[in-house]
Amino acid sequence: RMADKSAQNLLEALEKSKTTTLPRFISSLGIRHVGVATARQLAEHFGDLEHIMQENEEALQEVHDIGPEVARSVDSFFGQNQNRAVVAKLLKAGVQFSKITPRREGKLGGLTFVLTGSLDVMTRPEAKKRLEALGGKVAASVSKKTSYVIAGADPGSKRDKAEKLGVL
Repeated sequence: RMADKSAQNLLEALEKSKTTTLPRFISSLGIRHVGVATARQLAEHFGDLEHIMQENEEALQEVHDIGPEVARSVDSFFGQNQNRAVVAKLLKAGVQFSKITPRREGKLGGLTFVLTGSLDVMTRPEAKKRLEALGGKVAASVSKKTSYVIAGADPGSKRDKAEKLGVL
């Protein structure tokens, strides 16, 4: 009971959904403790799915912000034949994503930044992109692990928390 145009639109949408990014594909696998941010870290560190699937817990823990529990979860997931079979079926069905160049440590490697308030020179997404391009990590909230807080106009509670923690 579907008209030709609706059927065609559905087929086109299905075909379009087969093209995604590596981080999005990894996060869609439903690996315990692996969300979009962790998937992005894995993808940027290893560059392609094959490397991620082959790594052991020890190598996975070398990825920024991945601890023993997440590494164990990823290693366990790819260690199961049925999960590898699902990945193979998805790839055979035409799901594709481009390999990405593994991120190398930049000038800001190992540093964590928090952006707060409105920035004058650029938007917050632009600032985040630039910081990450230089190897830095941008977090949503201030913690003891925060290296720097970049505060624009009307910074709010994040600045107050940073002052209490001695981050500013």
